[in-house]
Amino acid sequence: MAPTTRFRAFTGLALAGTLAFSLVACSSGSDEPAASGDDGGELTTVGFVAVGPEGGWRTANEQNIQDAFSTENGFDLKYAPSSNGDQNSQITAFTSFIDEGVDAILLSATEATGWEDVLNRAQEAEIPVVLLDRGIEPNDESLYTSRIAPDNVGISASAAEWANEQFPDGANYVVLEGPPGLSVVNDRNKGWDEAVSDNLVKLESQSANWSTEEAKSVFETMLKANGNDIQLVFAQNDEMGLGAALAVEEAGLTPGTDVKIITIDGTQAALEALAAGRLSFVAEYNPLFGEDAIEVVNAALAGEDVESSIVVPSTTFDSPEAATAALPDRQY
Repeated sequence: MAPTTRFRAFTGLALAGTLAFSLVACSSGSDEPAASGDDGGELTTVGFVAVGPEGGWRTANEQNIQDAFSTENGFDLKYAPSSNGDQNSQITAFTSFIDEGVDAILLSATEATGWEDVLNRAQEAEIPVVLLDRGIEPNDESLYTSRIAPDNVGISASAAEWANEQFPDGANYVVLEGPPGLSVVNDRNKGWDEAVSDNLVKLESQSANWSTEEAKSVFETMLKANGNDIQLVFAQNDEMGLGAALAVEEAGLTPGTDVKIITIDGTQAALEALAAGRLSFVAEYNPLFGEDAIEVVNAALAGEDVESSIVVPSTTFDSPEAATAALPDRQY
C-alpha cells in the first residue's frame, strides 16, 4: 500500500587576477541619465551577486529573482553570476556594486565564510544587503539586512522523520552531501542528524557536489564497499538523488524497493522520478521568493524595520500520487 500523502508546510517569520562577471542593464553610476520605469520614475538599482549555473533549483531561483526585479516593477537589476562557483569573482562583483553606488545588494554566497570585509564596506556605504538562500558564517546579523530562505534544518528533519517511519526496525543509510563548508550543507546535516533515529545506522557520507554524474559514481562505490547492504540514501539535492537512482538500477536493484532515496529541492525532474517510483521522498526547497526579496529591499530603503530572518514556506511529497498531483502546476 502506498504511503499516505502528506503536505507539510514549513513556515517562519514572514518579514518576521581579473575575474569576469556579467552585469545586466546599465550602471546608474555612469554619465548617462538614470533609467526610468514605465511610470517615468527613476529605477532602484540592485546588484545581484549570484551563484550562476548549478542545477535546476538554482536556475529557477535566479530566474525568479530576475523576473521579480524587472524594470516593470521599478528596478534596474545588475546580475553578476560567479565564475564557476569561485568566491573571488563574487567578492569582485560585490565590491564593484559598492563602488558604483547601487541602492541595494542581493547575495547568494558560494562560500559561507570570508564576507566580513565587503559587508562592512557595504554597511559604511549605507547599502542594504539581503542574503538569498545561503547564510554566512559567522552569522553576524549586524552585517546584513535580512536573509530569505526556506528552512533547511526543518526540511531535513522532516525527511528524517519520514525515514524513521519507513524503517521502524532500523536500516543502513548513506548521505550524499553538497560541497563542504556551505551553510546549506551544514544545516541539512544538522536537521537530519538531530531527527534521525538511533537504529538507522549511517555507514558513510560523502560530497557529490550537487552533481548527478558524480553522485552516481560515488554511490556505485558505496554500494560495492558495503556489499549492496544499503537500504536508504539521503541525498541533499535532487540531482544527487537521481544519480543514486541510476547507480541502484545499474547494480540490478530497484529504487524505492531495495533502496529508498530521499532528495531535497522539489524540481520537476525529481517529482517525475517520485511519480515513477524511482525516488521515495522529495522535500521541496522553494526557490520562488522574488516577491519577498522585493518587499525586504523596499522596506530597507524606506528605513523601515525588517526581520533578520524570513523563512520561505515549503512542503514535502512522500508518494507517487502526491508527485503526480503537483506536477501539472510545477514551475521549475
